[in-house]
Amino acid sequence: MQVLGAERRRRWSCDEKIRLVEETLQAGETVCGIARGHGVAPSLLFTWRRQARQGRLGGEAVPALVPFEIASAPAPASTCALQPPSSPKRARAGIIEIELGGCRVRVDRDVDVEALQRVLELLRRR
Repeated sequence: MQVLGAERRRRWSCDEKIRLVEETLQAGETVCGIARGHGVAPSLLFTWRRQARQGRLGGEAVPALVPFEIASAPAPASTCALQPPSSPKRARAGIIEIELGGCRVRVDRDVDVEALQRVLELLRRR
């Protein structure tokens, strides 16, 4: 057996890790694309993203944000049977509208999180 040399593992500084994590948060970028471009395993980049969200990567925690759009006019009614009819009595404050797979789900702050997760998982499978 022959030893060919020292360990060939790349050491990433905190600044480099944060820069790569920030690149993955840019619109139109993917973790796999960024990883491929920098010669990093995608799983390592996902680990750094999780650490950043938890504030353990160094610097400030990266907020967990999702893209959204604020519409000035109500969207047309969906044909999905899961959409409950709007109640004119209910206040609009705190309502979240999720469109997934051609269906629209509206929930308020009192939604049962486990039930919502089951509904969204079913819609993703459609």
